[in-house]
Amino acid sequence: MHVSIRSLSHAYPRGARALKDVSLELGGGMFGLLGPNGAGKTTLMSILVTLLEPTSGEVSIDNHDLRRDRAAIRALLGYLPQELDVFPKLKAWEFLDYSARLAGIMPKADRLRMVGSLLERVRLEDSRDVYCNDLSGGMKRRLGIAQALIGTPRLLVVDEPTAGLDPEERLRFRSLLAELGSGDVTIILSTHIVGDISSACSDMAMLHQGEIVFRGAPSELIDRARGHVWTVPVSDARLEGLKARYPVVAATPSGDDWEAQVVAETLDGFPGTPLEPNLEHAYVYFHEFVLGRG
Repeated sequence: MHVSIRSLSHAYPRGARALKDVSLELGGGMFGLLGPNGAGKTTLMSILVTLLEPTSGEVSIDNHDLRRDRAAIRALLGYLPQELDVFPKLKAWEFLDYSARLAGIMPKADRLRMVGSLLERVRLEDSRDVYCNDLSGGMKRRLGIAQALIGTPRLLVVDEPTAGLDPEERLRFRSLLAELGSGDVTIILSTHIVGDISSACSDMAMLHQGEIVFRGAPSELIDRARGHVWTVPVSDARLEGLKARYPVVAATPSGDDWEAQVVAETLDGFPGTPLEPNLEHAYVYFHEFVLGRG
């Protein structure tokens, strides 16, 4: 599976530009697209799954041109949108059966075998008879992955899949995506949650105001922040002053004081111990001090 995006731009009515000259070459495995809300991620995902026409630029998926070969591209795709519409009066298996019928999968016996297999794959076999409206948020997202896998797609596009999930469901969902990405399915994961990328993706890009501002391995982005992250012990009275001067990624109680994780070009006026950065530190450093200088 190869996805080629060349000089892609999109402008909405009244001139708002959501994407500006985006170019990416994607191979197999799991690819992470990271950026804040409003960066243009959903616009890019909508173009890739043929729901939106780009203003300019070219996209090919396995040598199928996005403008000319939309039906062929759709046959390769599975898509989990940010907001999945389920039918509250259908049970989980009925929703998948209905989706499979829409996809033209016949006869019924084959369809039901596939539905059972998909429910097992996303660990919902024990909830097959639960009505969609009674599923938890995490279960609905897993059901969404199951419907996206109908027809055995080669490319799976997921948009903000863990937004709004509790920590346990988020971990469960990340684990499921990692399992899928280790098989024959290429996954594009679009998210504003740094932990989604760090836990599952070996290749990533960062989108900012419609433009690609970083492309590479998460470890390469982390390298940019090395030497710019500290642990700072600070009293309760001085914590707000620290936050006013530097981005504080986390602050945890330590006795009567705090242990703050601080990102900065240089640390002045506060004692600090250098800290090995993680991807969240790197993301904050890049936005505050690399993009900030631009």
